[in-house]
Amino acid sequence: MKKITILAILALLTPFNTLLAQETIVDGVAAIVGKNIIKYSDIDRSYAQVRLRSGNDKPFENKCAILENLILNQLLIHKGELDSVDSKEISDNDVNQYVQSYLENDLMQYGSKEALREATGFSYDELKEEYERMIRNLMVSQRVQYQLTQDVKITPHEVTEFFNSIPIDSLPEIPERYELSEIELQPVVSEAERDRVRTQLAELRERVLKGEKFSMLATLYSQDPGSAKKGGELGFFTRGKMVSEFESAAFALKPGEVSPIIETQFGFHIIQLIERRGNSINARHILLIPKVSSEDLLQARITLDSLAAEIRAGKISFEDAARQYSTASNAKQGGTAVNSNDGTTRFDRNAINERYYNVGIQNMDEGQISNASSMKTEDNHDAYRIVRVNKKLPAHRTNLTDDYDNIYNAALAAAKQKKLRKWAVHQMSVTYVRLSDEYKDCVFENLK
Repeated sequence: MKKITILAILALLTPFNTLLAQETIVDGVAAIVGKNIIKYSDIDRSYAQVRLRSGNDKPFENKCAILENLILNQLLIHKGELDSVDSKEISDNDVNQYVQSYLENDLMQYGSKEALREATGFSYDELKEEYERMIRNLMVSQRVQYQLTQDVKITPHEVTEFFNSIPIDSLPEIPERYELSEIELQPVVSEAERDRVRTQLAELRERVLKGEKFSMLATLYSQDPGSAKKGGELGFFTRGKMVSEFESAAFALKPGEVSPIIETQFGFHIIQLIERRGNSINARHILLIPKVSSEDLLQARITLDSLAAEIRAGKISFEDAARQYSTASNAKQGGTAVNSNDGTTRFDRNAINERYYNVGIQNMDEGQISNASSMKTEDNHDAYRIVRVNKKLPAHRTNLTDDYDNIYNAALAAAKQKKLRKWAVHQMSVTYVRLSDEYKDCVFENLK
């Protein structure tokens, strides 16, 4: 089973604590599904989210739609309980990791457990129990939903039918997009530079051991812009959140202890443990990043410009050049660029401006190769790259030719949703479901 990402968990729970703080909810049982209940507060919190996003024009209809979705979710949870999905496939460690991350965000937002209780009306431990329940149920329902729909397949004909069923006026406009390839050259840092950084960091470590404040030195010298202004403090984190070398060193420390010099892909660190709380720790660090020499950077630029000339002259293909010379992770794929925002190989103007701001992509023609331009790698090292525009896709209304993959994914999602609705309707007939008087007149769209 794939782990549910923490971002997905947070998106589904947010703004739970904010809504608790905003209104007092008189609780009670709105519906019973199997042996599980749906509380008025569950509906009210979801309704508050809908209201924040889209207004309050039809409050009763909105709450009925919310209740329908909550019933579907409880049907999935009920099946998960019958199939023992929780005990078989969802570990306490997975749940605790997400719970701890959410509680850490709460503490960062409110500053202390006391302020958290004052703002939400819930103690830290009460919120912990509520998050555990919500996250575990979410993981069970998503796993059951996956099991119910994993075998759904669709044919090209069904994709076409799905597309043709959408009114033309409802088809979205797709902005101009680009497909790109790139060759990146990151010079190797000299051993002399690595030694210089290690020596400097060793001196800083010695100053801490002699009594100087780690936080002050981190503010003055650390090259991690995110934490330096906070005295190097990273905040609470659990295992799996940091690169392995950093994590191993940090979790081995005692409060107040300073680590030896640690090397990661980002540079060299020393770490001081601030506090350990359950499975999470709070630490601060000082990061120093070895720099490549200006001569090596200039040589990388000259090398790439020469390589671009050879590609333009037809002496080597761009793909082969990428495989042979590129230091990027996509070298084996011939340098095909992947948009990290959506996982596709297409970039709109916003993505271009974010990633290739100094290349001039929008002024290039299909097949054209740029001159070498400076860049920062994913781990913040200096490098140069050349970029080829493989294809320019003009702005257009969604169509089957240019957007088949997106339409296929939408059609597949609709087919899975249809199967899920059919299953839910059947489950309604064999599962004990009872609505409170307040919601007995709801007309559900899918659970008829």
